Amino acid sequence: MINEIEKYAKDNNIPIMLKDGIEFLEEYIKKNNIKKILEIGSAIGYSAIKMALVSDDIRVTTIEKDKIRYEQAVYNISKLNLNTRIKIINEDALNINLTDEYDLIFIDAAKSQYINFFKMFSKNLKDNGVIISDNLNFHGYVNNVEQIKNRNLRQLVRKINEYINFLKNNEEFSTIFLNIGDGIGISKQKK
Repeated sequence: MINEIEKYAKDNNIPIMLKDGIEFLEEYIKKNNIKKILEIGSAIGYSAIKMALVSDDIRVTTIEKDKIRYEQAVYNISKLNLNTRIKIINEDALNINLTDEYDLIFIDAAKSQYINFFKMFSKNLKDNGVIISDNLNFHGYVNNVEQIKNRNLRQLVRKINEYINFLKNNEEFSTIFLNIGDGIGISKQKK
C-alpha cells in the first residue's frame, strides 16, 4: 500500500517527503520515544502513515486544508486500518485551536505560513518536545534566490529564508539544520 501511495503522489504531482527525509523522521521518532505527533500539512497522508507505522502506540493528528487531498488521505489511512491511530482534520491550520500537547510537531504545509504555524502551535509542545520543519532547502532554491526568474517562486523562497532567520534568532528555541531530504530544521525549547 505504501508503494501505491508513493506512485499516486508521483503520478499526480503531489509532494511527499523525500526518501532520506522520511527515513530520518522515522528513525528520530524511534530513538526519541515519540508517542504523540501533530502534523501540519497532510497532503495524501503519506508522512502521517509512515510516522504512525513506526510503533503501535504512536498517535498522529494531521491537518490538511485541501479537500481533495484530505479525502485521498482519509482513503489511504483507512486502507491501512490506521483510523484509530491517525486523526485527520480538514481545515486551514491557522483556524484551528488545539489544546492537546505533542511530543513532536511536524510542519510541512504552506511554506509562506511556516512562521505563523510555528508561533501558533509551539504552545502545544510538551516539555522536551521538538518541532521539525521540512523543505528548508526547497529544491536547492534557498541559497540561490537571486537566480530565480519566476516572481512567485522568488517570493516563496524569500519566505522560507525569513523562516530560517526566524528560527536562527528565536529566543525560546534552538534549531539545528540538516541537509537531509529537502532540508530539515529541528527546533527544541531552550532550557
